[in-house]
This record gives sequence, C-alpha cells and structure tokens, in this order.
Amino acid sequence: MLNRRDFVGALGAVLPLADALSAEPFLALKPSPRMPVLFVGHGSPMNAIGDNAYRRSWQALGAEFGRRYPTPQLILCVSAHWLTQGGWFLTAMAKPKTIHDFGGFPQEVFDQQFPAPGSPAAAAEIAQFVRQPVGGTALGLDREEWGFDHGTWSVLKPMFPQAQIPVVQLSMDYSRTPAEHAMMGRQLKALRERGVLIVGSGNLVHNLRVTRRGTAPDQAYDWAHAFDRIVTEQLEKGDLASLPRFQSLGAVAQQAHPTHEHYLPLLYAAGAVDAGKEAPRFFNADFQSASISMRSVVWG
Repeated sequence: MLNRRDFVGALGAVLPLADALSAEPFLALKPSPRMPVLFVGHGSPMNAIGDNAYRRSWQALGAEFGRRYPTPQLILCVSAHWLTQGGWFLTAMAKPKTIHDFGGFPQEVFDQQFPAPGSPAAAAEIAQFVRQPVGGTALGLDREEWGFDHGTWSVLKPMFPQAQIPVVQLSMDYSRTPAEHAMMGRQLKALRERGVLIVGSGNLVHNLRVTRRGTAPDQAYDWAHAFDRIVTEQLEKGDLASLPRFQSLGAVAQQAHPTHEHYLPLLYAAGAVDAGKEAPRFFNADFQSASISMRSVVWG
C-alpha cells in the first residue's frame, strides 16, 4: 500500500505537480468558504499589552470572524521571527509554547501567554501539500523546538483572546531569495478553501538602528515614507509580482530593511491572493518610532 508521500509521487508521474498535490486528500482540514488573508505590522511587543490603536484594531479585526468572515479551522502564521536555514518547517506539536524572543521590556510582556493549541495532523497534511520551491520535497515538521514567537502571539492574542483556534507557524528559510518566498506564498492559496486563515506578521518598513521613540505616528524618515508609499501603490494596483523585487529600489530599500526578515511575510500573504481580483483593505497605516511601518492589509 502506498503511503501518503508515495501516493503523491505516483500521481506526479502522470500528472503535473500542481494537479498531483491538489489530489492529495485532506482529512484534518475540511472544505470551507474562502478565508481572507492578512498581513499585519506587529511592531513593538508592547503593542500586545498597551491600550493603543494597534491593539484595538487587532481586537476589532478578530471580532469580524464568525460575522463578516467564517471562523477559521486553523491559523497559519508566517512570522518575521522564525528564520531557518536549508529548508522550511512547520510547528507540529499539540501544545506550542509561548516564546518571549526579546529583551529590555517590562515583566508584564514576559508574563504573556498564548495557549492556543497546535495541530500536528493539519501540519502533517500541509507539509505534504506545500513543497520546498527547490527540489519539491515536503516541508519539515518541528515537533518540539519552536512554538509561538512574538510575531505570532502579539497579534493573534488580541484577535482571538480565547485561544481556541489551532495555530501553526511556518518558518522562513532565510538562505532563499525573495522570489522563492513568494513561490511559497502562492502554494498557500489553496489552503484558504480549507478553512485556513493565512497571516503574515512583519513590517513594511523595519529599521531598528535609527528608531526615535516618542515620535508621532504620522512622522517618519523620508525614506520610510517613500518605501511604504511604493509598496502601498503596488498593493493598490494589484502589482503583486513586483513585491519580491524590492531590493531593486536600491538605497531606499536598504534603509527600510537593513535586514529583510520583516518584509518577507508580506510575500507569503500576497502570494496567497488572487492578484487583480481581491482589493486590499489597509489599516494601521502609520509609523512607530519613525522607522517602523505599521501598515497592515486584509484581502478577501
């Protein structure tokens, strides 16, 4: 009897890869109305506990599920804070831990917990369905090391405070090109028809080297405004194919992202969108500390 991996391999001998993967049966994830896609600017971990506009917007967005949107069967989050080398991984433990991957903040932030369950069964199914862009092998499964870093729990806890919906995180292989990250995002699109809410958590502009605390939300460096405006225009036009080429913008891109891990989650979210057919809805379209864009997007 063929196991699940051999089943896909046998189909791949006679079908194109995309058709072979779509034939792979889902058991844990049931068909559903199409879920929206989110890209959320998460900014400082303090946003998770402060009574500010960002946290209130996350709470309001969460309240739309079960009313405007279906309640997710599963949340798949791509956070700027889980970087791997040599492959992509999914959390596959039943009870993921809450990770406090930062320093220098009040104890109240370190006391935060997000006890949402994981879903080893759904992670195993997604690992077979979504393949590494180079080589086509299954995603890796992390059953014990990672959990929910603050890119995930800081935004999901205000959205879904009851922490009842299963959550899995997808790592980002930081050794790969932006184009390959966008390819991964495109593979996630089909999961939207299986009750999966896809959340990219990063920031459109993220340069911690030049932050200015206490700066008003409408104040930021000229290059921060410029990069945010360029990407926003691409999103508004549905020109999602240009997003992976951000480094071609030269100095303004280098200033906006001295390292680009906070930009990459946007490529996963945008990849799961039907370009030109789903208009973006923006919120939190301002800045923290002059060099962090909090602009966030909902599609669908």
